[in-house]
Amino acid sequence: MDMARVFHMNAGTGETSYANNSLLQKKVLSLVKPIREEAISSFYREKLPRSLAIADLGCSCGPNTLFVTYELIEIVEMLSRDLNHESPEYIIFLNDLPGNDFNNIFKSLECFKQKLRGQVADDGIDQCYITGVPSSFYGRILPACSLHFVHSSSSLHWLSQVPEGAENNKGNICITKTSPLNVQNAYCHQFQRDFSLFLKCRAEELGEGGRMVITLLGRSSEDLSCDKSCYIWELLAKALNEMVLEGIIEENQMNSFNFPFYTPSSSELKLEIEKEGSFTLNHLEIFELSWKAACGDDEELNNNNNNDGYKVAQLMRAGTESMLVNHFGEAIIDNVFHRYQHILADRMSKEKTMFFYITLSSTKTT
Repeated sequence: MDMARVFHMNAGTGETSYANNSLLQKKVLSLVKPIREEAISSFYREKLPRSLAIADLGCSCGPNTLFVTYELIEIVEMLSRDLNHESPEYIIFLNDLPGNDFNNIFKSLECFKQKLRGQVADDGIDQCYITGVPSSFYGRILPACSLHFVHSSSSLHWLSQVPEGAENNKGNICITKTSPLNVQNAYCHQFQRDFSLFLKCRAEELGEGGRMVITLLGRSSEDLSCDKSCYIWELLAKALNEMVLEGIIEENQMNSFNFPFYTPSSSELKLEIEKEGSFTLNHLEIFELSWKAACGDDEELNNNNNNDGYKVAQLMRAGTESMLVNHFGEAIIDNVFHRYQHILADRMSKEKTMFFYITLSSTKTT
């Protein structure tokens, strides 16, 4: 699978779009706000730059895309007033793969700037320059020493490719307790290569003292075979395997498909940062969110498992449909997610189902 060509969140504003199915990601952004605030505040107080260059990597599309940009500008504007310092120019780079719905983002920019003028600053906020950067962040995307702050949320658990050597992961679509050891090792090694390259590229693009805050899905155990970090994918595989048994999907199609998805442990992340050597880790935080966080107000939906299953299935569809269509064809999509919805509703009614997240805040030191 050519990730740069195939992979993207569902575009537009329809029922299955990422824009309408990203409540979980918004909740994650909100929870990490204090860490981002500390990172941008410490940088700004230390450097007082005349211009501030920020990159949001894996920005996707929809209401979350400019959420962090707005927040960071708001924080810096408040600091500028407190420090009696002239507001900086803001240079914002929004990065995602080329298939991302950048057009939808660009259409929203004027409303975004109007909101900034009305709620954040009366003067000078027009000096905010926003650019789309369609490219994989597993490579250089910006000039050397051009950035002050890098942010990425809910993106780095996606690998640059399906690992070579994962071909015998029969009946699975990612690492599970039934995955052979060679498949587990292939995923581990692919993550190590990808994350190391990500760090190397960001180290070249950030100036000394620049900050980076990243949040991604992780796992709580060092043992890949017993952790539930991929449980939600196991249930999607269950729906696909049902369709294999019914002859809707060919068995060889199922057995040749894997998602380029990996959830590292916190110790794996620390080790790769230490090995790469360009960053000092300032803060690491681990938190869990119920799958119901994808559904909106948990209290209203606690007793509506069918609706919960639908909402979580829509969340997963918004992020995976492009890859499933590329491999299985479009005809099966409604069927598989209808089945998936009911499987999810059943498990969510009987089990404590959680997402496990890891946030890292670091400083470029060399």
